[in-house]
Amino acid sequence: MAAPNSSSSSSSSPDFQDYLPLMANKLGGDGLIGELCNGFNLLMDREKGVITFESLKKNSALLGLQDLTDDDLRSMMKEGDFDGDGALNQMEFCVLMFRLSPELMEASQFLVEEAFEQEFNDFH
Repeated sequence: MAAPNSSSSSSSSPDFQDYLPLMANKLGGDGLIGELCNGFNLLMDREKGVITFESLKKNSALLGLQDLTDDDLRSMMKEGDFDGDGALNQMEFCVLMFRLSPELMEASQFLVEEAFEQEFNDFH
């Protein structure tokens, strides 16, 4: 996933060390999606089945995000919350992780095609 980088930035969004491209190269498309799902499961509120601000704050250290401020965490939630319900479902979380990884965004078409090809091969 992404981890805070030790360098400071003048922008309002957190500065991340981007590990997603490395994970994608190592795991492939299916493996990366599986790891994103695992990350979602670590961060979600077990009762609600979504990531809330509270569950993100409580569990963020599990993913190396303990140095993020409450404002940083709220910004991440707001950026990923496409349906405006104040929480991140699994799809919103995965999309957010890709959006926080510019290098991976460039390679995402390849990963999607690889995943579809694997599903097609598994189907036949």
